[in-house]
Amino acid sequence: MKSMQKLVFITMAAGMLLGLGGCAGMTSQEKNTAIGAGAGAIGGAILTGGSGIGTAGGAAVGGIIGHEIGK
Repeated sequence: MKSMQKLVFITMAAGMLLGLGGCAGMTSQEKNTAIGAGAGAIGGAILTGGSGIGTAGGAAVGGIIGHEIGK
């Protein structure tokens, strides 16, 4: 089970890094939203042990915080 959680974490981190590579044409607020969502997803996955609901919730909360900080 631990190896599965590690695989999910590494896959999510790699996906976030690749996704952020496409942020070149984004505004500052859009970048902050994307970064917040990525960081929130990783945080949610870590705190809930890799549960999908925790990851999605973390991404949602992180995206909202990133969006608000970007204003």
